[in-house]
Amino acid sequence: MAFNKRFMAGLAAVAVLGVALSGCGGDTADGGSGGGDASGEPIEITYLHRLPDSDGMVQVNDIVARWNEEHPDIHVTATKFDGNASDMIKKLETDVKADNAPDLAQVGLAEVPEVFTKGLLMDVTEEAAKYEDHFAAGPFSLMQVGGKTYGLPQDTGPLVYFYNEAEFQKLGITEVPQTKDELIAAAKTAAAQGKYIMSYQADEAGNMLSGLAGASEPWYKVEGDSWVVNTETDGSAEVADVFQQLLDAGAATTNPRWDPSFDASLQDGSLIGTVAAAWEAPLFIDSSGGTGAGDWRVAQLGDWFGNDGKTGPDGGSGVAVLKGCEHPAEAMEFLDWFNTQVADLVSQGLVVAATTEAAETPSDWANFFGGQDVMAEFATANENMGDFTYMPGFSAVGAAMKETAAKAADGSGKVADVFSVAQTTSIDTLKNLNLSVAE
Repeated sequence: MAFNKRFMAGLAAVAVLGVALSGCGGDTADGGSGGGDASGEPIEITYLHRLPDSDGMVQVNDIVARWNEEHPDIHVTATKFDGNASDMIKKLETDVKADNAPDLAQVGLAEVPEVFTKGLLMDVTEEAAKYEDHFAAGPFSLMQVGGKTYGLPQDTGPLVYFYNEAEFQKLGITEVPQTKDELIAAAKTAAAQGKYIMSYQADEAGNMLSGLAGASEPWYKVEGDSWVVNTETDGSAEVADVFQQLLDAGAATTNPRWDPSFDASLQDGSLIGTVAAAWEAPLFIDSSGGTGAGDWRVAQLGDWFGNDGKTGPDGGSGVAVLKGCEHPAEAMEFLDWFNTQVADLVSQGLVVAATTEAAETPSDWANFFGGQDVMAEFATANENMGDFTYMPGFSAVGAAMKETAAKAADGSGKVADVFSVAQTTSIDTLKNLNLSVAE
């Protein structure tokens, strides 16, 4: 989700807790749906979320009310958290320690390792396996740490490509480039005529560049009780090379994504193509101010970064089962149902992780993207996601990447520096959390 992405870049490094990696996770889920508790009363499940619930959306409480009517033995109470994501994590930490936590809570996919390290999550690997085929593999894997599963994915942010097909045609670019060389050549052709088919967004470095680089090879793995870190992979080198060539040739814009100058580049028609997270679709439409409406399209990423047709994550969220949950099987039963209410979740502005039914493209999205079924394109991107994983305290890594990426944008540094600083910051952050790092 968009707000998850924005908050992730602003999270501070997590506090030092000294929690041993192998000691986290809680008890394994047990049993199945029990048909009420021993007293014959319905089993009570609580769910804390931060979905928008804006006007015109199917309200979360209405979705939950439908569950309660259809499942009288498992009663769910949903509560909306209106604060920042980081504040919600602090609340959950306090509540788990006080044995007063909700059974289920929404967390950003990038936040899962952090709340795991804080000892807030329950291992529900066995229960989750029952529902695994209801979700795209990439998002499902992001609800895991060290091979254990702690909930189910809700929405996603696979990276895709937005482009103005009509402007491409005017430039003689008849189709979206499929190789690295084709991309760079087309970008140079466009730049010679004052148009740009790629953007370098320094403020998105921790999200976009990590997702692009991690599409081909994960940066973080857990082996035994230690984290293995490698942010300077072949994929990272390819990403650095492509963007460095584009910057050196003046063939990409350098406006930060969340700066008015980015919107201006869309509205004046100079930016006609960019990598973006799927959840950006409605925000992108707003940013464009209607410029090019009907001419824009969505495509999968080409094999530009040695990614072999794979894409990576940028944002998204899941729902985790918290330590102390007394009925994890029933909580997971509800969670699978809730996260597969596709139409209702789309109304909340989500690009759903569920694969149980096709999501319908909202009419205003279809109008902007020339009648294209963009939700189908996003579903394909979900299926094409690589096995990228995050680490505890990744927000600190993202902040360092953002700062370094800005230097590459103004010419005082190189894009490759973004990935080297990610390496040192990752290791330092994990060690500051008293977590073991394999040398």
